[in-house]
Amino acid sequence: MGNLFCCVQVDQSNVAIKERFGKYQEVLEPGCHCLPWFLGSQVAGHLSLRLQQLDVRCETKTKDNVFVNVVASIQYRALADKASDAFYKLSNTRSQIQAYVFDVIRASVPKLSLDDTFEQKNEIAKAVEEELEKAMSAYGYEIVQTLIVDIEPDEHVKRAMNEINAAARLRLAATDKAEAEKILQIKRAEGEAESKYLSGMGIARQRQAIVDGLRDSVLGFSVNVPGTTAKDVMDMVLVTQYFDTMKEIGASSKSSAVFIPHGPGAVRDVATQIRDGLLQGSAAQH
Repeated sequence: MGNLFCCVQVDQSNVAIKERFGKYQEVLEPGCHCLPWFLGSQVAGHLSLRLQQLDVRCETKTKDNVFVNVVASIQYRALADKASDAFYKLSNTRSQIQAYVFDVIRASVPKLSLDDTFEQKNEIAKAVEEELEKAMSAYGYEIVQTLIVDIEPDEHVKRAMNEINAAARLRLAATDKAEAEKILQIKRAEGEAESKYLSGMGIARQRQAIVDGLRDSVLGFSVNVPGTTAKDVMDMVLVTQYFDTMKEIGASSKSSAVFIPHGPGAVRDVATQIRDGLLQGSAAQH
C-alpha cells in the first residue's frame, strides 16, 4: 500500500537505502518518505543501526600443544554516516568478522602456554578488537567491544588439570595433618614427662614421710621402753604390719593372691631388706 501511494516508512534505529533506476541516491532516516516509483525511485534495502553481537568459536593450539576452544563475543554496529558503505561493500558482515577473529586468535594463542592463555585473555581480546576496528571501519562498521568469554581445553586436559590440583591439595592436607600429629605427640610426651616427674616427687615425699614417721616411732619407743634397740622396734613394727596384711588378704572373699609356703620367721629377712632400703632412702634424702 505504501508503494501504491509512493510512501515508505523507515522504523526507528534503522535507515533505508534509496536508489533511482538501480543507482544509489541517498540514505533515508527514520520516518515517512515519498518515493515516486514511477520515476524510478525505490528502496534497495534496510540497515539496522542497533548494537549487534556475534559469538565466534575458534579451535586452536597453545604453545604447549594443548588444543583449546576460544569463544569470542564481538559487539558491533553500523555507522549512520557510513550506511552506504555498510550496505554495499559487504555481502556477509558476520562471516567477514568471523574470518578476522579466526585469524587473530590463531596467530596469538599458539604463542602462549595454556596457563598464559587464561591469564592473558584480555590481551587476546584487545588484539582482536584492534584488528577488527582497523578492518571494519573501512566498511562502515564500528567495533564496540570484544570479549573472550570462554577458553575450553580438551576434556582429557581438564581432567588431568583437576587431578593435578586435587593431588596438590591432598599433599598439602597430608602435610598439615602430619604436622598436627607431630605437635600432638610432642605435647602428649611433654605431659607424660611432667606427670611422671610430679608422680616421682610425690613418691619421694611419701617415702620421706614414712621414713620420718618410723624414725620418730622408733625413737619414742626406745625412750619409753628401756633396753630396746631400734632394730628390735623395727622388727616388731614389721611383724605387726605383716599380720595386718595377712588379715586383710584373708578377709577378702575375691582375693586371687597365691601364697608360697613360708613362716613368720621369714619376716626377719624381709625386715632386714626393708630396713636397709629405708636407711638408704633416708641417707639419699639427706
